[in-house]
Amino acid sequence: MRHFFFRKADADAITLLAILAIGFFGTVIYMGQRDDGPATEGCGADSLAASRPANERQTQRPAIIYNQGEEQRAERFPFDPNTADSTTLLRLGLQPWQVANIYRYRSHGGIYRRPEDFARLYGLTQKQYRELEPYIRISADYRPAAELVKDRPAERDTMRFPAKLKEQDRIVLNTADTNALKRIPGIGSYYARQIVRYGQRLGGYVSTDQLDEIEDLPPEAKQYLVISHPAPQKLNINRLTLQQLKRHPYIGYFRAKTITDYRRQHGPIHSLDELRLDRDFTEADIRRLQPYIEY
Repeated sequence: MRHFFFRKADADAITLLAILAIGFFGTVIYMGQRDDGPATEGCGADSLAASRPANERQTQRPAIIYNQGEEQRAERFPFDPNTADSTTLLRLGLQPWQVANIYRYRSHGGIYRRPEDFARLYGLTQKQYRELEPYIRISADYRPAAELVKDRPAERDTMRFPAKLKEQDRIVLNTADTNALKRIPGIGSYYARQIVRYGQRLGGYVSTDQLDEIEDLPPEAKQYLVISHPAPQKLNINRLTLQQLKRHPYIGYFRAKTITDYRRQHGPIHSLDELRLDRDFTEADIRRLQPYIEY
């Protein structure tokens, strides 16, 4: 009979493996008892349910009831879509997302002024609208204010739209303000301001023909204007500087420079005829400038 002898190192290794094996199996047994034993004791009802067949557990589980295909019956009663709350709108049979759209429309300043406006609600069918239309009540607070005066004759804004002159009427040009000028047929606020401003630049009108110098002014407007005792402001041609002279519409920079150069070379000017030799002073220029010059 043969005998086997282990070295001390081999014996230690075998002992370690045995200890590990015992620990592993002990852990498995302990965990199994923990899952089955204590849990069953603490949750008796659940363990009984778990022990039943799957199909039996399904029938015993509390049922969650859903409303499938059976809608809540819509109520019918008068309502104002501008003030109705969500509860009221839901009772009428509208969907929650439609109610949300109504609230969003009203929050942005939207107003239902007529029952027909409610028909624009997204998702509302013609059948639903026909059923709801007889019950829509729009408060008078939300109706157009124009309805309060619809039977009254329209009042004319005499400031913006003054009564126009008749064919035989006339206005004195140099004393008329913009309100008076706007009474002329074809003249509005723009041309009325242009007439007044140009008269100020000239120093007063001496002829209604000067209105032709205003760009695009309706020529027929002249027949309603007259000149009465013209007294234009005079320009002292021998004292004013170049900057002062050039502001007048009939002089400008080049004529003003001609005048100042002539004064420097020849002394004071006694008549505009002295400037005839200059190409900037034609016969027509001298004639229209004459009423505004003094020496």
